[in-house]
Amino acid sequence: MTISLSNVRYAYPDSPDNIVLDIPQWSVAAKEQFFVHGPSGSGKSTLLNLLSGMAKPLGGELSILDQRLDTMSPQQRDKFRANHIGYVFQQFNLIPYLNAVENIELAAHFSPQKHVAGLAQEIAALLSELNISEVDRQKPTTHLSVGQQQRVAIARALINKPELLIADEPTSSLDEQNRDSFMALLMTMVTEHNTTLVFVSHDMSLSRYFSRTEELSNINRAVEAA
Repeated sequence: MTISLSNVRYAYPDSPDNIVLDIPQWSVAAKEQFFVHGPSGSGKSTLLNLLSGMAKPLGGELSILDQRLDTMSPQQRDKFRANHIGYVFQQFNLIPYLNAVENIELAAHFSPQKHVAGLAQEIAALLSELNISEVDRQKPTTHLSVGQQQRVAIARALINKPELLIADEPTSSLDEQNRDSFMALLMTMVTEHNTTLVFVSHDMSLSRYFSRTEELSNINRAVEAA
């Protein structure tokens, strides 16, 4: 099982009495492609922060790839995330003064156990598939369009061939044609690399790409939404 949650509860540190996530049981099998949907503010991003180890639950057991994230230190969770989890952020989180290639190389640097010969070729191939031209690859990412920045963020998340890929509204800035191209590419890549995918969006039209869909409110019994 790639993801397993049991009695996981979470509240923001500044509001410890306001439980925003309360998940009795939830699991995602290896290689599964899971679509989680719900309105803005329902706790989707908070769930992803827990799954990636960027946040720690108040209680319960949270296992990723049979490793207990809830018992790890922040440093251990950071190392685990770098080696096993790819993340496409809604706000990109690219280093603005680095170009596309340098941003992706940085992700490989933080995961030395995944570093392999031919990294430059792998980066070039990914960027070509995502329609980032050779000229645009050399520009600081602040000089790229929003859609281009999104695609660079996607390539960065995939470069280490993570066992688990987490995507937080990754198509929100793409037009319909680029969105459909991205989804087709993403689903092909996760299938080829046997990657488990957890994809969050409010865009229900994307659910057709997934083998399993769930509204967050069906697994979260918290009274208050995040």
